[in-house]
Amino acid sequence: MDITSLIIAPLVTATVISFLAAPVMIRLANIFGLIDDPKVNKHPKVIHTVPTARGGGGGIFISILITTLLFLPIDGHLKGILAGALLITVLGLLDDKYDLNPYVRLVTQIIAAACPIIAGIGIAYITNPLGGIIDFSDPRVSFFMLGEVRTLWIISDVVALVWIVTLMNFLNMGAKGVAGQLSGVVAIAAIIIAMLSLQFSADIAEWSVTILASILAGAFLGFLPWHVEPQKIMPSFSGSNLAGYLLGVLSILTTTKIGTLSVVLAIPLIDTTYTIIGRILKGKSPVWGDRGHLHHRLLDRGWSTTKIAYFYWVVTMALGFAALHLNTYAKLTTIGLLAIGLLVFLIWIQLTKK
Repeated sequence: MDITSLIIAPLVTATVISFLAAPVMIRLANIFGLIDDPKVNKHPKVIHTVPTARGGGGGIFISILITTLLFLPIDGHLKGILAGALLITVLGLLDDKYDLNPYVRLVTQIIAAACPIIAGIGIAYITNPLGGIIDFSDPRVSFFMLGEVRTLWIISDVVALVWIVTLMNFLNMGAKGVAGQLSGVVAIAAIIIAMLSLQFSADIAEWSVTILASILAGAFLGFLPWHVEPQKIMPSFSGSNLAGYLLGVLSILTTTKIGTLSVVLAIPLIDTTYTIIGRILKGKSPVWGDRGHLHHRLLDRGWSTTKIAYFYWVVTMALGFAALHLNTYAKLTTIGLLAIGLLVFLIWIQLTKK
């Protein structure tokens, strides 16, 4: 297959559908009361100043679902991926309406992440930065179910579950703080995965990964015009979790390139790690939001929301292209240096705060 069939056609189709679905979701949000009014929701993390529609993840999911059905054959893996995506979207829309307890959301996230794992998607191994591989394929447990023998790869499945759930939560906390931030970051990350899987296009099994990554990129690109300042609709919990979920699954399917995606998303991942540690050290719950993220601190320094969004896009793009050319050791070194650099920057912001 050529690049038009693998990337351009699914990306453009998903972009158009997502762009057309967003105003429909805005109308539905107004009908069903999925509106975030800053005068009512006075949480410290709230940045927007006018009532804004929630539920953007619903339109993004519709785009992904329709485009996937148009471009990919439905097999067992895809059924598991779409089942988890549907569950995440429903959870997100309910959260947009009722502000669910974080622990209820966490349990549902685990169930959703288990859907592709049950369908056979797991992390059998990862590359050891010091050489060789780290094998997660043993121990295995075989059992008879639904007329056939099935095998549970215990460590492989647990590692995959932790990775997907972690990515959902870290993107939700660290990459959707300001208008346009999440949509741009996810679109760029998905395009990087598509480009990475394209390098293995000689393997026919990678074609579906390239197409699905392109669909994810298109779905968020189509949503982006409605999400940038002045935003008309937010991706909200459904959108950020759908992004983390699908990026996590795709990074596993792309010859287990967890390190590559970790570099691409290094800033929100490291920032969220620091924020969680800070909450714990202050005796607060790690799952309840505050104004401790990097984007909040940049706002407090006088940065506009648009400037912050551009900053995240540019950094994500730069790290993405760099990650395509780094070996495993270099990826680990890059993440370490970024972690140190971001920590120094956050300390400097705190010390120079007016």
